[in-house]
Amino acid sequence: MINKTLPLLDLHRHLDGNIRPATIWQLATKNNIVLPATQLSDFIPHVQIQGSESDLLAFLKKLDWGVAVLKDLDDVKRIAFENVEDAFNAGLHYAELRFSPYYMSMNHNLPIAEVVAAVVDGIKIGMKTFNVNINLIGILSRTFGVKHCQLELDALLTHKNDLVAIDLAGDEYNFPGDLFVDHFKQVRDAGLNVTVHAGEAGGAKSVWQAINDLGATRIGHGVATIEDEKLMSYMVNNNIAIESCLTSNYQTGTVKDLATHPLKTFLKHGIKACLNTDDPAVQGIEIKHEYTVAQNVLKLSDKDTTQLQKNSIDVCFLSDTDKKQLVSTI
Repeated sequence: MINKTLPLLDLHRHLDGNIRPATIWQLATKNNIVLPATQLSDFIPHVQIQGSESDLLAFLKKLDWGVAVLKDLDDVKRIAFENVEDAFNAGLHYAELRFSPYYMSMNHNLPIAEVVAAVVDGIKIGMKTFNVNINLIGILSRTFGVKHCQLELDALLTHKNDLVAIDLAGDEYNFPGDLFVDHFKQVRDAGLNVTVHAGEAGGAKSVWQAINDLGATRIGHGVATIEDEKLMSYMVNNNIAIESCLTSNYQTGTVKDLATHPLKTFLKHGIKACLNTDDPAVQGIEIKHEYTVAQNVLKLSDKDTTQLQKNSIDVCFLSDTDKKQLVSTI
């Protein structure tokens, strides 16, 4: 059960993985883009998971139509605004929305830095309209290689004052963290926080790389952490958090049975694990659903889910003053 005396947060939530199917449909019509269906109801299975996928890359393909219809910067601004509205409607008090500007720009050759600016503008307009606090995390899409990630980072750093962190996401197996050591030195030198997708498609080694080579203080998914007792102890002792996404981990095939998800073990070890959505529109879920899954499937207690909420507050990329302010508003 969600503890209503505490704020509700979502720290691992992809903006470009939360484009409404109806918006994709409308933008495709506006931009004369042919979709693989003649009506919205038939199109939804192309952009929303039906059950589960064979692996992470199959899951990620579901995101492609959402960015394929972004033909101009107003389209980008629209989906950013709608992400704020969705966060508000989900009952969130604070969310960190992450996005890959290169992934959003590539279909129609939009200037990457201008995509970042359009996202920032859409978020700011949304926050003036809806009572929810939002911060942004830029993503380097490792799937497109080292050089493209540098272009992406350059664009993100031109707007570093509008970001709280940089993430590394995409094909973890074929593009391991050690390829991006220099990128994340630049990130840390710029004064930004580091969160990295690791231990999802790769093993515990990927999590170690994210921490030791890239400087991550939060790990996205981190499922493979369960394989290494030393790693779990290190994360506890060094305050390294795990951004857990239950439904996503089942839908990507990272865990075959949700009841065996390691989140409960992480909490027992004292790891600062928190609960998040990942790609709400693609998954057809929202944050409250994840808390229901945590209790009904993983059999977490009310004390456990309250701890998840407390962990979210503790590890979010806000100053101590802003954290206290967030808690005081409830």
